[in-house]
Amino acid sequence: MPNLVEIRNLHFAYGERPILSELTMDFPRGKVIAVMGGSGSGKTTVLRLIGGQLLPQAGNVVVDGQVVSEMDTKALYRMRRKMGMLFQHGALFTDMSVFDNVAFPLREHTDLPEQLIHDLVLMKLQAVGLRNAAQLKPAEISGGMARRVALARAIALDPQLIMYDEPFAGLDPISMGMTANLIRKLNDALGSTTILVSHDVHESFLIADYVYFLSNGKVVAQGTPAEMMASTDPYVKQFVHAEPDGPVPFHYPGKSLAADLGLGEGK
Repeated sequence: MPNLVEIRNLHFAYGERPILSELTMDFPRGKVIAVMGGSGSGKTTVLRLIGGQLLPQAGNVVVDGQVVSEMDTKALYRMRRKMGMLFQHGALFTDMSVFDNVAFPLREHTDLPEQLIHDLVLMKLQAVGLRNAAQLKPAEISGGMARRVALARAIALDPQLIMYDEPFAGLDPISMGMTANLIRKLNDALGSTTILVSHDVHESFLIADYVYFLSNGKVVAQGTPAEMMASTDPYVKQFVHAEPDGPVPFHYPGKSLAADLGLGEGK
């Protein structure tokens, strides 16, 4: 099956600080791919590179056969119209109703008549179970509901690619399970490709077809959820089973506390 997104030998740094190095990843059409890892491992940076918000110092990101870093502004916007994005905290417009939030990309990127937009928005809200909340403001609904509104907005244009940045963060267990099921069902219904950035092992493993684990800007493990659960790799074991001791340190790398206090290099 051809890939919708391919990343090849990618290097990215903020100034002198390397974030990603030698990164190679494939995102096949129609699949849900989870990108997992601890905080600061480069997961969200991968999404920004795919969307063209950031450009790599070396290597390529290819979306639907086109190299993102070679696109001009018009081509970049055309590509982004085929993408849906669910931001970490939903990022809804607080002064707009639920309906207008979901209608926003349709009004911004199409010339559809308002009556058709009305019907499409209600269909998207129906898909996430919130059609009857259409006239409420984001402040009048729960956090879990707001995340589902953001999901409806992300799929408003029936995108080829849907990217989720920590979609389960801050949700209660019921909302978390509901959101995970929605992500899988919407991916399959739209025939789209889903990239799921998360550190929630349980929900991600339930719906993902394939998993990449990032650490220090590199892919340290990859495979199906079943393969990752059975992995004896020290990093995967520490992450999947939430073990405090392992290759991922608690302290940010650098000098010891003793050295900073002028006590030499001793502990």
